[in-house]
Amino acid sequence: MSKIISGQKAPDFKLIGSDLQPITLHQFKGKNLILHFFPLAFTSVCTEQLCTANGNDNDYSSLNAEVLGVSVDSPFVLDKFSKENGLNFRLGSDFNREVSAAYGVLFDGDFAGMTGFSMRSAFVIDSDGIVQYAETTDGKTLPSFEKITTTLERIK
Repeated sequence: MSKIISGQKAPDFKLIGSDLQPITLHQFKGKNLILHFFPLAFTSVCTEQLCTANGNDNDYSSLNAEVLGVSVDSPFVLDKFSKENGLNFRLGSDFNREVSAAYGVLFDGDFAGMTGFSMRSAFVIDSDGIVQYAETTDGKTLPSFEKITTTLERIK
């Protein structure tokens, strides 16, 4: 499992949205996409990551960008998480862990006896489907929202 890096074509994906509708990379064609992988809904750092992305939404709109949050949680958990946090972007369930694996961010180590969740990561994919920014953190640290914005400003 190798991590996707800047300059690579973004792997296509199909996720199940919290509304039980499919979400694909193709749906974002012509837009820049900020793909936020997060380990598990309702945990403190994950909530901070997605609420920070939510707060930046107006800035992202002006940069022709949309946000998509991805975790291995079920669509039903993601729906509740989204509603409780007032998120204004879609969340996609990678319940089968295929997208996390394709992007090289599936955690296969051991964390408190748990494994098989997405590592905290952010990818900026341009309107042509090329990864322009890729970051995976130690799990406790948020992705760099400043670098995400700088990347979007550069490719706008």
